[in-house]
Amino acid sequence: MSPLPAPQASAEALIDLEAYRENLLRIGHLVGSAELMAVLKADAYGHGMEACARVLPEAGVTSAGVATPAEALTLRRSMAEGSVMCWLTTPADDLAPAIAAGVELSASGIAELDQLADAAGRAGRRASVHLKIDTGMSRAGAPLGLWRDLVRGALSWQDRGRIEVVGIWTHLACADDPTDPRTDRQAVVFDEAVAEARELGADPRWTHLANSAAALSRPDLRRDLVRVGLASYGVSPQPEHRSAASWGLRPVMTVRAVVAQVKRLAAGDHVSYGNSWRADRPTTVALVPVGYADGIPRQLSNRGRAALRGRVHRIIGRVCMDQLVLDLGDSTAERGDVVTLFGAGEAAPSAQEWADAADTIGYDIVSGVRGRIVRRQLG
Repeated sequence: MSPLPAPQASAEALIDLEAYRENLLRIGHLVGSAELMAVLKADAYGHGMEACARVLPEAGVTSAGVATPAEALTLRRSMAEGSVMCWLTTPADDLAPAIAAGVELSASGIAELDQLADAAGRAGRRASVHLKIDTGMSRAGAPLGLWRDLVRGALSWQDRGRIEVVGIWTHLACADDPTDPRTDRQAVVFDEAVAEARELGADPRWTHLANSAAALSRPDLRRDLVRVGLASYGVSPQPEHRSAASWGLRPVMTVRAVVAQVKRLAAGDHVSYGNSWRADRPTTVALVPVGYADGIPRQLSNRGRAALRGRVHRIIGRVCMDQLVLDLGDSTAERGDVVTLFGAGEAAPSAQEWADAADTIGYDIVSGVRGRIVRRQLG
């Protein structure tokens, strides 16, 4: 995204769709023959699900995944072709509209199978189902002791024309650390579960366990399909081991704001609520009109950084609901200058740098952008 366009709002999140397309192409090259599922849940991690979905055909991606049935139906309107998978349902969900729209769904237990079969009957169409095995995450998924029951139940409904088992999957707990042995243990359990399901008569088209981290760093775990979310948005899924740039990935989101005021402080002056920052010298400060109501982590108080006129400056004092302050030292600035909070641009911190400073994860930073920050797609 170079050069950056002029601002159209006091605070905006620029979404570089060309970077998103290039990231998908790059990841597709790295994972080889495995099918790529673009994960677009939570409004594409804050990037805009429908806009990102329109890019998928350009990158040769024909599969997408989301969490909820409502997300899946929204996505289907932007993605008439290809497969859409949804993996988080409750008894309160009416699954018939999703099944009628051809959305593939996940099942972890007999109750979910029964719900799917009932909805398929009302939809007048078989439900395409991915059976999930819990291999060590202890979230969704059938416990090992109930796996055979789940497979048998699914095959029974398949024989009766209500569902079709199209996939078997699981979720890795520790793939962000490529040295963690628990990933290998989960893979062994998964492969044994797949083999057992096949012995019982299942013939899934897809088997999948790799997320972004495993897809990029563990070729042995790619199986038929990999689910790629964070990496596709240009944020490293293994930040303690590799940067996103080391895989050839670029940030898709750049968040920036326009300076509201510039003033000079004397030594001894304090900044923001609680006066938690005190100037030990004369300095210039810039007021930036974004705060925690817009998704700026309050933990960045006196810790975070942002870029202005090609230089990095520290956030000083407490991040407020709708504003923060930068210490410019003896640098010059004017009202109306553009501050890049994170993303692309000269000297701009990355989303991961913000995550490190806020003691959180990159997912939290990009998906948390909200409030008065206007999303603007480019490309």
